[in-house]
Amino acid sequence: MGIAPRALLRTNEPAYRELDVGRRVLTDDEIIRLLVERPELLQRPIVERGPRAVLARPAEKIKEVMTDER
Repeated sequence: MGIAPRALLRTNEPAYRELDVGRRVLTDDEIIRLLVERPELLQRPIVERGPRAVLARPAEKIKEVMTDER
């Protein structure tokens, strides 16, 4: 996807505030572990097509994987 794990966090989710994620210094591995443990923090939808994936927010981003011929 070419984005940092922190970009996949849902910052408006209550758990984000409860865990004080915005103020914590976390490594990418720690953020990924957090996303596995607390899936409600994961931005979605993520759309895959072949080797490519995009965070489809806004929905127009889906076009990036649907029209890409790579």
